[in-house]
Amino acid sequence: MSGGEVFLQQLIIGLSNGMIIALIALGYTMVYGIIELINFAHGDLFMLGCFCALTLVGLLGSLPVAVVFVLLLVLAPLFCGGLNWLVDRLAYRHLRESTRLAPLVSAIGVSFVFMNNGLLWGGLPMDVFGMGQAAAAPKDFPSLVSNANLLGNSEVLFTAKDLMVLTITLPLMIALTWFVKRTRAGIAMRAVAQDRLAARLMGIPVDRVIGQTFLIGGGLAGVASVIFALYNNTIYFQMGYRAGIDAFTAAVLGGIGSLPGAVLGGLIIGLARAFSDQYLETQWTNVLVFAVLILVLVFRPSGLLGAKQKEKV
Repeated sequence: MSGGEVFLQQLIIGLSNGMIIALIALGYTMVYGIIELINFAHGDLFMLGCFCALTLVGLLGSLPVAVVFVLLLVLAPLFCGGLNWLVDRLAYRHLRESTRLAPLVSAIGVSFVFMNNGLLWGGLPMDVFGMGQAAAAPKDFPSLVSNANLLGNSEVLFTAKDLMVLTITLPLMIALTWFVKRTRAGIAMRAVAQDRLAARLMGIPVDRVIGQTFLIGGGLAGVASVIFALYNNTIYFQMGYRAGIDAFTAAVLGGIGSLPGAVLGGLIIGLARAFSDQYLETQWTNVLVFAVLILVLVFRPSGLLGAKQKEKV
């Protein structure tokens, strides 16, 4: 491959992975924008979504691939969204009026609970989990999407998997932006994010709106989990840590609380990782990613698209 073709190939890989990161980051930034909680369990929620998708493949393997694909994109987001809503209902809601440290520590605790549930889940006696013989080992996700090059004999590889990422994530991000800006539920979310007390006085059901935010954020993580599993074909119970770090970094880089910022941050992280893996040694990838984050925050502490706000102390 020529230098230009290598560059184009890494651009495709970076954009595809960056969009997956952006979907996870949107869940982070939505929750933070509403209640200023860094939900550290979000990455492990994404991991459980991957395990849910693999379980569904094992149960629905006899159905046509197109039907399985559609069911994955419906059932996995419902599972992640419902689980995220349930965690808010049972844990976070009771800590709304406490110090900021309490819900943060609770989120870390939920993260460990999710991770250990993933380890237990990997031990299920199903064919797709290797009959549970090695619960902690990475799991192969069946290749439901073709890996054939859509560009024919070109040296640059653009597969149906890359097309899948683009055709699912872009409309989803546009729909989310429309929902937040144009619908009554979205306006209520923005009102709660701006001033919870004032929103409550205006008759907005604050707890229900926050629950809806957790539901939508979890659903986005569920979609990301399906796309990631189909794109990379390998999942493991500790993958939530890496995904969560990348998504949180993307949210902070773009401006946590900003939906466009989360998308921009995810794309930057994805591209930085792809080009670093190609042109630098792999061990320098994390150094480059966090160097970019530090450099941006030094000159723009609120992130690339974050609004500058003064915080009362």
